[in-house]
Amino acid sequence: MATSFYSNGFQEQAEEFNPQLEKREKIGKLFELLFLLGLGIGLVVLALLVFDVFRDGIGTLVKPGFLTNTPSRFADKGGIRPAIFGSIFLGILVISIAVPIGVGTALYLEEYAPKAWWTDIIEINIANLAGVPSIVYGLLGLGVFYYLLGFGPSLITGALTLSLLSLPIIIVTSREAIRAVPNSLREASYGLGTTKWQTIWNHVLPYAVPGILTGVILSVSRAIGDAASLLVIGAVSFLTFNPGLFQRFMALPIQIYSYITRPEPGFANAAAATIIVLLFVVLVLNGMAIYLRNRFSLLK
Repeated sequence: MATSFYSNGFQEQAEEFNPQLEKREKIGKLFELLFLLGLGIGLVVLALLVFDVFRDGIGTLVKPGFLTNTPSRFADKGGIRPAIFGSIFLGILVISIAVPIGVGTALYLEEYAPKAWWTDIIEINIANLAGVPSIVYGLLGLGVFYYLLGFGPSLITGALTLSLLSLPIIIVTSREAIRAVPNSLREASYGLGTTKWQTIWNHVLPYAVPGILTGVILSVSRAIGDAASLLVIGAVSFLTFNPGLFQRFMALPIQIYSYITRPEPGFANAAAATIIVLLFVVLVLNGMAIYLRNRFSLLK
């Protein structure tokens, strides 16, 4: 009798639970379809934009001299060589400046800094800085690097400004990657008699490199494609020479902006061709970072 009573009770609970479970599954399927629809719309719009850019710009891109000539006031004669070199130099300098500082800051906050009120304030401010508009960094670069340090509208001013733009993202993502390293790995290293720095250098950093490179990919891609901060610090749209470290410079986003604002026929196609080159530069940098990330992931 007792067995029959308990089995009947469980059966009644199961009958009451099944409709609720089916309702939750239907709601879950509905949200899944809505998210899939949103993803599909975004991909379709992106594909249409890329197709439109390639349709307008591929003819100009394959013209002789477009990648090797300097800009001109005639759309069919000008090139973007100084802008290409400027963007490449900016990317290299941003990586050289921002990555060591960002990773070092993340290591200090995660491995060395005490848990105190001032570290909490630093963490909150770094997280907030990741969402600050790029033009604010341009104004900061204008005040500090342009006027205070006297670098003027030079390539080093642009690189330092874009490094400030990239630092918060690198710090936040590097901290998450370092935090994801298992504590058992550190304890095993300490058990073998290694110092804290030896543990970090030989075990923590190699394990965290894939996550750190993810932050580098995001930050450098944002920096290479940014135009607002470079406009503020005085990047130009016409040069007849490849930029030096302390010289005026061009960049691909500024060149695109310059071409778009010109009413003469042909410059719209030149802008589309420049967009294709910028996409290629960003994809190459991202591809290198992804390759290194996957390489280090295999070494774990």
